[in-house]
Amino acid sequence: MLSIYLHIPFCQSKCDYCDFFSVAVPHPRFANYPALLHQHLELAARQPEWQGPVHSVYFGGGTPSLLTASDIAALLNSIDNGFGLATDVEISLEANPGTLSLAQLQGYRAAGVNRLSLGVQTFDNQLLQQLGRRHDAQDSRQAVMLARQAGFANLSLDLMFALPGQTLPALREEIRNYLELAPQHFSCYGLTAEPDTPLGAAVRNSHTTLPDEELYADAFLTLHDALESAGYRHYEIANYAQADFACRHNLVYWQRQPYMGLGAGAHSFCDIDWGQRRATANDLDAYHAALQTNTDPAETLETFNRQTAMAEALYLGLRTRQGVSEEAFRTRFGTGVASAFPSALTELANRLELQDGYWRFRPHDWLLFDRLIQAFF
Repeated sequence: MLSIYLHIPFCQSKCDYCDFFSVAVPHPRFANYPALLHQHLELAARQPEWQGPVHSVYFGGGTPSLLTASDIAALLNSIDNGFGLATDVEISLEANPGTLSLAQLQGYRAAGVNRLSLGVQTFDNQLLQQLGRRHDAQDSRQAVMLARQAGFANLSLDLMFALPGQTLPALREEIRNYLELAPQHFSCYGLTAEPDTPLGAAVRNSHTTLPDEELYADAFLTLHDALESAGYRHYEIANYAQADFACRHNLVYWQRQPYMGLGAGAHSFCDIDWGQRRATANDLDAYHAALQTNTDPAETLETFNRQTAMAEALYLGLRTRQGVSEEAFRTRFGTGVASAFPSALTELANRLELQDGYWRFRPHDWLLFDRLIQAFF
C-alpha cells in the first residue's frame, strides 16, 4: 500500500507565521504547475520502489484549493492510472475559508475528494488579522455550511492555540465555537515563532509576545480535556478525531509507512532496506527544469541504518495515542524496545509505559515530547 502527498506551493498571500514552502499568486509557474505534477507522476510510476494501490492522497500546501476541480480530477485519474486507487481511498484537500463557493466544493466532491481540511485557525477576527489571514469568523462558518451542503461528511478544522494575548477563558470560548460546527476531526497547533517568518521577527523585536511555557501547557491540557469530553479521541499530539475519523494519511507518517511526495517542496519516505527519506527542493524553477529533462527532482536526505531506523520508529510512534507495538517492533528489527534502548527505558521509567503490548507516553507527557524523545538518540 502507498500514500501520496501533493504539495501545492501557492497562496493568495503568505501568512506571517508560516514557514512552509509557498509563494503568492499570481506567479509565472502557477498555470503549468498541474502539468508538472502529471509529469512527476508519470516518472514516479516507472520507479519500482513505489507500488500501489494508493490508500490515501493528500493535497497540501500552500493553498491546494487554488486548483480547480478539473485539475484535481485529472491528477486523481493520473494516480489511478499509474498506481491504482484503493476502493476505500481517503482523499484529503486543504482549503482556506473565504475562498470557497458551493459550486467549487461540489466540484471537488465530484472529483473524488472525500475529506476536507479547513484552515479556520481561530474565530477571533482580531487575531486572524494579526496572523495575516484573509478570512474572518463568518467566512469559516459559511465554509463549513457549504462543505456540508456539498456532501462532505469528513471535515477537519485547524485550531491554533497559544496565540498572542489569548487567555484560557478565551480559548474555552474558542473551543465552544468550534464544537458548534461539529467537525469529525480537529488539528490543533500551538503557535510558534519560526525564525525566518515575519512573526519570528516580531517576537525577536518585542513587537509581539507569545504565551509562556506554563500558559502553553495549560492551553494544551484545556484542549485535551474539552475535546475528549466532547467525544474526540486525542490520537496524536496535534490531532483529535471522532471514532473512525482519524486521518489515515497522517497515520502513515507516524507509523513509518511509505509515502511519495510530489511537487516542489514535497518530502517522501521509501521503505527500501531500513528506510530512506527524500525531498524535492523549495525551488519552482529547479522543479520545472528537472522534469523537462525527465529527471527525478527528489534528492536523498537520509538513508537509515538499523539503529537510526529503530530510533525514528519510536520518535514517530510515540507521538500517537496507540503508541509503538512491541510485537511489530520486534518483527521489524529483531529485538524488543527495552533490549534496543535499555538506558532510555531506565531514564523514562516514570513516563513510558508498556500496556497491552504497546509502548506509550501519556497525553500530558506529550508536552515534554521533544525533551523526552532525546533519550533514544
